[in-house]
Amino acid sequence: MRLFLIRHGQSTNNVLYDINTYETNRTHDPELTAMGHQQAAHVAEFLTDAIDMPVPETEQLQFTHLYVSPMRRALDTAKPIAEALHIQPEVWTDIHEIGGLFTTDKEGVDTAYPGMSRAEMSDCYPNYILPDGIRDNGWWDVKRGREIRAEFLGRAIGVTMALRERAHTSDKIALVAHAAFFDVLLKAFLNQLPNHPLNLFYNHYNTGVSRLDFDESRWARVDDHIRIHYLNRVTHLPPELWTW
Repeated sequence: MRLFLIRHGQSTNNVLYDINTYETNRTHDPELTAMGHQQAAHVAEFLTDAIDMPVPETEQLQFTHLYVSPMRRALDTAKPIAEALHIQPEVWTDIHEIGGLFTTDKEGVDTAYPGMSRAEMSDCYPNYILPDGIRDNGWWDVKRGREIRAEFLGRAIGVTMALRERAHTSDKIALVAHAAFFDVLLKAFLNQLPNHPLNLFYNHYNTGVSRLDFDESRWARVDDHIRIHYLNRVTHLPPELWTW
């Protein structure tokens, strides 16, 4: 199996540069900025004819599965990718950004939001496959509030376990999701959880692409072998569109 991690394009939250007011100014489910849409278009154009280099021969970078976070910025980033590759995206609720859907007021009190309903998501993204977790009243359980550390670490481990079950297949899987979630996901794959070292962060710029290969039997000497080919690749973007 080949696994590709693609971060969403620049969102309206990403341009809130004042760290002191970020929490109180952020929105719970931000949309892409104009630049974010440009980034998504560039990565889609790149993926259309992209040639990658596994060992020992080059091959076309064509996904067999495209999974996307249920958050708007990821859903909108996946749209041009799906159109360019003629592939049907599937929403995977477990790959949402850490924390879930929430805002924080000046007193530090969190408010949770349900997110897009099944009808809203079907209307905005008619070709997407929706799981049962996308309900009539949204996909985030507001009773949970803001997701805590133990919850998102466990969620990342669950995603890695689901993907590891496909390690011996020929699938080419792409996830369109989020920087902080990808950081935790990579740590789960590299057995760096549950410690979750906070002095280490695997960064992804907007629409940055990473690639991990599993069970390359030609090269592997142990079961469940992982080969990291690259992290945070942004060569599909002109320098003026590099953002994080």
